[in-house]
Amino acid sequence: MRKWLDRYYGRLRTIKANYVLLNLLNLRRLGHARRMLRRYGLTRSPLLPLSSAHMPKAPGDIPWLDRPDARQRLQADPRLPALPATLRQAVLDWPDKGYLILRGVFSAQEVDRVNRELQQLIDSGAVDFNFTGRKVMFAFRKSPAIKAMASDRRILDVLDLLLGRPMHVFQTINFLTGSEQAPHSDSIHMTTYPLGYLAAAWVALEPITADNGPLVYHPGSHQLPYLLNEGFAHGGGRFTIGADAYARYEEAVQRSLDSGRFTPHEFHAQPGDVLIWHANLLHGGKKMATPNASRRSMAVHYFAEDVLCYHELTQRAALIDEDH
Repeated sequence: MRKWLDRYYGRLRTIKANYVLLNLLNLRRLGHARRMLRRYGLTRSPLLPLSSAHMPKAPGDIPWLDRPDARQRLQADPRLPALPATLRQAVLDWPDKGYLILRGVFSAQEVDRVNRELQQLIDSGAVDFNFTGRKVMFAFRKSPAIKAMASDRRILDVLDLLLGRPMHVFQTINFLTGSEQAPHSDSIHMTTYPLGYLAAAWVALEPITADNGPLVYHPGSHQLPYLLNEGFAHGGGRFTIGADAYARYEEAVQRSLDSGRFTPHEFHAQPGDVLIWHANLLHGGKKMATPNASRRSMAVHYFAEDVLCYHELTQRAALIDEDH
């Protein structure tokens, strides 16, 4: 059923009962949600719809670098002087910018192995594109090369420092072309309680230029309030998710950008370069100058340890394979 939902995009995706059925078919993968609901004093079953409306009213703990004194905390941290100079400055800038760039993390051989294994999986039918026609979801479950890249300590060590907790791979998204996706925050799709304990890493798997649909991000936009379901007219009710909920969300995000406060940046990169961003940083995909131009890349999303993970827009607990 999960594969069907990944491929299908229509009215049936708006019926909450379908997600309850999906959860029933994946009880083993709800163990993490069940433990975290108890941890945060919530009596709700992970089988049922779950969103920010069901979370405790108290905001809970927040990541240490989201606090007003984040830069002072960093400057006093004994780990900072041990970092290479460029990374040290990028980490210091994280509280203000909400992103950092790591150049040349992966070798040409590592990148080539990922590209080859992904193509083999696509050709064999072991993986497929989701309803967007552009995204291959969760390929790390079937590709040793993708799993190794997603869980590489050169990324995880930085994430552990930025979030102040051990971070774990939740999902991978592989692209052969640009997403051309409108600006959004990952936290509408993958949400945590407490808020903010998610991060993403985007790996270039071939040269990324202005012409083949680079990722576009808006430095500083992570400091905006989180835009969750109750913050826009999502149109949902007790039994359904609003049919145009995501379109309404995109409109609300665009209104926040129309002020001109956040200048868009494009991530132009060489194979093996990595962009890491904050859970609430607004980002999207630039329109491709050449239609269907190749733009191999991979986005990896990470949840922090000991937080409740759920999907705000579709109002369901995250299904987590704890053996990955």
